[in-house]
Amino acid sequence: MIPPHHDPACWGCGDNPNGIRLPLPAAEGLTGYEAYFAFDERHQGGPVIAHGGLVASALDEAVGLLATWYAFPSVTARIFVRYRKPVPINTELLIRATLAEARGRRLHVDARITDGDEPLAECRAALLHVPLEHFLQTPEGRSAAARWRHGRAGQDPTPNDVPRV
Repeated sequence: MIPPHHDPACWGCGDNPNGIRLPLPAAEGLTGYEAYFAFDERHQGGPVIAHGGLVASALDEAVGLLATWYAFPSVTARIFVRYRKPVPINTELLIRATLAEARGRRLHVDARITDGDEPLAECRAALLHVPLEHFLQTPEGRSAAARWRHGRAGQDPTPNDVPRV
């Protein structure tokens, strides 16, 4: 059984130098997630304001992390974002996601970004629990699975290590 995880290069939670580096959830099966983070100049849209697309991406990352650790793996099927106020850069913000409903393969998750008690942006998302094979359809996905399986992250797998779909 492969435990929940995310790609190390992910913009939202990986070591990506341009990302926001959200922490991974503390445990599997949780119905809530929260983390502090900040946008900076690399994420700017208007003067001292985070780009709206990146705000949506941060919300998507939070709902995705919660859903993935709830039912691994999960992907976003639909997301509706509401911008309440401009999201500042260089400010510590709180992002919080809550599982609203889980039915079959479908998960509904709500998330919000706040500055203190001030809501800045929020979303409602529908995510789907998908088979792991969804991510093994590319050579890169099969190679990553082989590295994980053999505990040799960063090393190239041998041809026999790469699973076939």
